[in-house]
Amino acid sequence: MSVDQELVERVQAGDKKAFDLLIMKYQQRIIHVITGFVHDPVEAMDVAQEAFIKAYRALPGFRGDSAFYTWLYRIAINTSKNHLTAASRRPPVTDVDAMDATIYYDAPELKEFETPENSLMSVELEQAIHEAIESLPDDTATAIKLREFEGMSYEEIAQAMDCPIGTVRSRIFRAREAIDKQVKAVMGEED
Repeated sequence: MSVDQELVERVQAGDKKAFDLLIMKYQQRIIHVITGFVHDPVEAMDVAQEAFIKAYRALPGFRGDSAFYTWLYRIAINTSKNHLTAASRRPPVTDVDAMDATIYYDAPELKEFETPENSLMSVELEQAIHEAIESLPDDTATAIKLREFEGMSYEEIAQAMDCPIGTVRSRIFRAREAIDKQVKAVMGEED
């Protein structure tokens, strides 16, 4: 039995402190997921808190058919989309945010070869990838984000998106093709 499953069973038996442990374990990952939709950090924290409250209330019905994180991830995504819908905004189709850019920009090993030309090319490539992901249908964009940004397996993605694994493979393949096409166009390697 996994640690998560043990904690879930303790919560279901009335141990509220066990849920605090689950929050501590997944809080940063869930906030990262939510900031892909809700870009304002304060709003993202509020949405994360709302997602954890929803998860706590729904936990008595959690049967363990999927991993706890997969279940929690679904709640976070739905809470984010509901928040944006309530605010009359359309959810973005990318997980790339300013925090990611800052992390990669400050990496010293990436600055060794920084020239104005390389810097411009890097910006153009990042923009091309961002545009390629934005242009994808929502389901395809979500699949590639779960795979590349969240590191989820095909099986976990299929559970999170509630679709067959073959559909996940197809969506990721199409997404990678679209991204590759955009990158080749920026690099001047169009077919």
